[in-house]
Amino acid sequence: MAMNCIVTAGPTYEKLDQVRRLTNFSTGRLGTELANYLTDQGHEVTMLIGAEANYSGKRKAQHIETFTTTADLHDRLQAQAGSAVQGVFHAAAVSDFTFGKVFTRSPQGKLTAIKSAKISTSHGTLLAELTPTPKIIASLRSWFPQARLAGWKYEVDGDRDTVLVAAQRQLQECLTDVCVTNGPAYGAGFGLVTSNGKNRHVPGPAKLFESLEKMLR
Repeated sequence: MAMNCIVTAGPTYEKLDQVRRLTNFSTGRLGTELANYLTDQGHEVTMLIGAEANYSGKRKAQHIETFTTTADLHDRLQAQAGSAVQGVFHAAAVSDFTFGKVFTRSPQGKLTAIKSAKISTSHGTLLAELTPTPKIIASLRSWFPQARLAGWKYEVDGDRDTVLVAAQRQLQECLTDVCVTNGPAYGAGFGLVTSNGKNRHVPGPAKLFESLEKMLR
């Protein structure tokens, strides 16, 4: 049975000024290949892909939109909200922080906020506020109340046990159905942590995609 799915992939970015950005090391490959797999299985797929994603592989999804900032991705997902969507796979690498104020500091330690379309090195050393971005994953259940929801938990610090605990926390707080765990802290492969407390290890992307597609059914 064909279903209507959304896959997010690649990084968001946040502007420092008109020429500089804060982003992360995401190529968009995993999300793109997941969207391709779901398309090959006969599902109707909308892929939201970061403008900074540099994976050059084929994009097979029937509908493709490009996002920029976290706010832009938020708005594009919210625009898709409704019961017509049966599955959302939120694999995008969303920036945890955006820029707040940027300051110069005088020799006496006084901070002065600056704003410029292109901040110059003539300002010297700068101090920039990093403020948290809204957690998009926390809104998915209200936007897609009937859908199966998959989030991701990529962790660098800690070990596999701490990653699995963090995955369970995400499931409880965001009311998602499954959390995919990976990254240096988890180790090779992926973990599939479900809302009923179960955890299953899968060795690579092929098995991961197969398992996530089965979740839809």
